[in-house]
Amino acid sequence: VCLILLAAVAALAYADERPTYSYQQPQNSYSPPQNTYQAPESSEEVYSAPSEESYSAPSEESYSSSSEEEYGYGPAKYDFDWSVKDEYSGNDFAQEESRDGDRTDGSYYVHLPDGRLQKVTYYVDGDSGYVAEVTYGGEAQYPEESYESSESYEAPEPSYSAPSPSYSAPESEESYEAVVPSGRYGAPRN
Repeated sequence: VCLILLAAVAALAYADERPTYSYQQPQNSYSPPQNTYQAPESSEEVYSAPSEESYSAPSEESYSSSSEEEYGYGPAKYDFDWSVKDEYSGNDFAQEESRDGDRTDGSYYVHLPDGRLQKVTYYVDGDSGYVAEVTYGGEAQYPEESYESSESYEAPEPSYSAPSPSYSAPESEESYEAVVPSGRYGAPRN
């Protein structure tokens, strides 16, 4: 029992000890920079422009133009087309275009609401710009609008009545006199 008691006291004493920390002030390690600049040895150097004889244009061999093939580029070349034809909404339009180098050819069309077909054919050749030709096919249709129906129209009967007053006369017999200004003004009172 004494040994157990002694072990318990030792364990408590050991557990009660806390670690101690110490703090030391940092050392100053800064030192000002040293002057490393040195003045030029000769102060008589003066700038002079180069003479024309010392200049020569670079030779064409010194330039190397990168070719388009070197970077995997080449003249543009593509073909595409697309179209939409929706019976429910009546939309019907399309486009097609092809390009080879600087030449682009294409066309697009749309069915107009008046029933005609508008077609635009275009091309671009280098720097010539966009050159288009617009054509219309068919004849414009403007159907007669009919307002006749099997039902007859009658003006509706009014469903309202004249308003009735929702106010009542005062119940009190007391009278009230309104103060009416005289229209004359005097000096302000202090």
